[in-house]
Parts: sequence; C-alpha cells; structure tokens
Amino acid sequence: MRYSHKLSDAVHILAYIDICHDGDLSSAAIAASVESNPALVRRLMGALRRGGLLATQQGSATPKLAQDPAEINLLDVYRAVEDDGNLLHIDDKTNPHCIVGGNIQDTLRVAYAEVQAAAEAQMKEVTLARLIGDILTRERQKNQ
Repeated sequence: MRYSHKLSDAVHILAYIDICHDGDLSSAAIAASVESNPALVRRLMGALRRGGLLATQQGSATPKLAQDPAEINLLDVYRAVEDDGNLLHIDDKTNPHCIVGGNIQDTLRVAYAEVQAAAEAQMKEVTLARLIGDILTRERQKNQ
C-alpha cells in the first residue's frame, strides 16, 4: 500500500520557511532539505498558498507564512494539501451476496467516520508553533 507524504512535506516546508526566514527560501533550497525535487515543493507551496497558509510572490523566492505559526494546525495543513480528506478508505468492491461483503461498507463507514472525527480533533490541537518549537529544541539538544 502506498501512502502520502504530502502532510509531512508540507509541514516541513512551513517549518523551514519560518525557521530559515533569513536564508535561501528558493524551492531548490527547500527541496534539498525535504530531499525531494523543486517541482514537488512548488506544487505543495501552491496548495499551501491556496489554503491560506503561505504568502508567495511569483518570481521572488521570499515565501512567508500567511498566519502566525500558533494559528496554523495540522488539520489546516492536511486540508490544504491532501486531495481526499479521508484518512481511511473503504473497498467498495465486495460481494453483495456474502454476509460480510454485503454489509462491510456501511459498517466501516460508521467506524471510519468516528476515527476521522477523532483524528481531526487531535490534529486541530497540534500547532505549527509547537512543531517548530520541538524542532528547535531537538537541534539545541544535539548541539550541547
């Protein structure tokens, strides 16, 4: 099963822009930190801009956070970059004539909705400011 790194990479980009605001903020520099390619970084930055989390100017490598890091949470970032907001997905192709296959989708929809609501509530509690603080604390501890 393949899974998305968009949330992780988008948080990485936002944290990099905040922490390294006086440095090189080109998509190439950010891509080197993410260990990805500049085109992916530009696509994610575009999604973050459309999501109201990032301010950019075309032709200028001066991106800025559009909100205070304390006002940005993981759910905001997730909604900005993920095409499908659902964390869990149901296999809709099951045998409707089987006791399990005929009932599993509706059963899982209820359970998955509960999981989705709980995850979204928790994601709202995790701010970019908290994550940036943790990054900086870990860096200081490594350098002691």
